[in-house]
Amino acid sequence: MRREPPRRLADYAPLVFPGLMLLVFFVVPFGTMTAVSFFRRQQGGFYTPDFVLDNYGRFLSPFFGNVLLFSILLAVAVALACVALALPFTFTLSRMARRTQVLWLVAMLSVLSLSEVIIGFAWSTLLSRTAGITNILVALGLMESPRALVPSLGAVLTAMIYQALPYTVLVMYPALVRLDPTLLEAARTLGASPLRAFFNVVVPALRNTLVATVIMVFVFALGSYLLPQILGRPTHWTLSVLITDQAVYQSNMPFSAAMAVFLVLLSLALVGLTVLVGRKDDGQ
Repeated sequence: MRREPPRRLADYAPLVFPGLMLLVFFVVPFGTMTAVSFFRRQQGGFYTPDFVLDNYGRFLSPFFGNVLLFSILLAVAVALACVALALPFTFTLSRMARRTQVLWLVAMLSVLSLSEVIIGFAWSTLLSRTAGITNILVALGLMESPRALVPSLGAVLTAMIYQALPYTVLVMYPALVRLDPTLLEAARTLGASPLRAFFNVVVPALRNTLVATVIMVFVFALGSYLLPQILGRPTHWTLSVLITDQAVYQSNMPFSAAMAVFLVLLSLALVGLTVLVGRKDDGQ
């Protein structure tokens, strides 16, 4: 079936409300933020309308360059770890009984209902010295004395993976459920082991889905704000944390706006890449 193009002006009516919401809640705020990013900062935290590139030029400084590089590498690590963990789990889930699938999906949705604040403080308690998991290791004789595992990069990475993993599973689940099981049966009939059939049949069949999932989780992790602050040191702060620091505590609104514009443009570019991959997937 082919979709007919709009022929009358009334055919565009369903687009009016979404377009208005997009204009009010994205285009106008983003345009204002872009304009402020070119303003000139004055002493005392004030800024005046101008058109200067100094705010974007500060990205070339070693400090902010390192923060940007760390934010990107952290988001890449979270995305790859989530896909590596979610792919075998979701594949196994898609082969379970329907009732079991529903229970696991409800559990995934319950994790999504938790706010980033709750997740951050819950992991800070689990990784603390007084009430953390190291006390269990001491009781089992695997450690001599309990110790705190926060603040650390490992704590930040663990909490971000925990937060993003349910999204990864829910994105992969429809594609794995639709996967033809006879493909695996054919591979097994030809003598392939279960592991080889998984990597030679399932992974190539989901190539576009995996790429889109990696990009989605990367964008999600790139905007992480509270977890690096709660569980990490200042050296583990991401660009999102630095934006708030510059806007609220340093009173440097033009520079924070420039960083926010860069972050939004990067996210939009990756979302556009996801849409492109999805269109190629539909066309195959």
